[in-house]
Amino acid sequence: MTQQTTATPVSPVIVRTDVVPAIAVRVTGALLALAIATAHIADQGGITTLATPSWIGWGYRAIEVGAALTALLLVLPRPAGLIRGWMGWAAGVLLGAGPLLGYLISRTIGLPGDHGDVGNWGYWVGTVSLFIEAALIVLSLSMLLSHAARRGQPWPR
Repeated sequence: MTQQTTATPVSPVIVRTDVVPAIAVRVTGALLALAIATAHIADQGGITTLATPSWIGWGYRAIEVGAALTALLLVLPRPAGLIRGWMGWAAGVLLGAGPLLGYLISRTIGLPGDHGDVGNWGYWVGTVSLFIEAALIVLSLSMLLSHAARRGQPWPR
């Protein structure tokens, strides 16, 4: 006797793309950006102090202002057509990568006018900042890639 089997219908797999609400991801990115600003304020010794040489101090100020603007860009509603959804995440990549590269250069070959930190890998504020910057880079890149995949484009437009 042959046994007959009937195929049972397979239900389609439903993939959820909205597992985490978008605002939660954006707030996380904004908090990482503000944490980068906080680390740089702490490294300078406060908000009223400017690191020496002065060009590094002003670079820190640029990072702090950039962090605040990135946080705002991530959490505030965007005017239609003026600011694209991916711009905040692109700013997040730049905000994370700039200070991270600066820290690595300052610890390896040194910065012009500031060779005192070469080899100083044990500074805890710098180490914490590296982790925060790396987290923001990973989050921002993943969001940029997600945005590109939703649009069916190789890179956000």
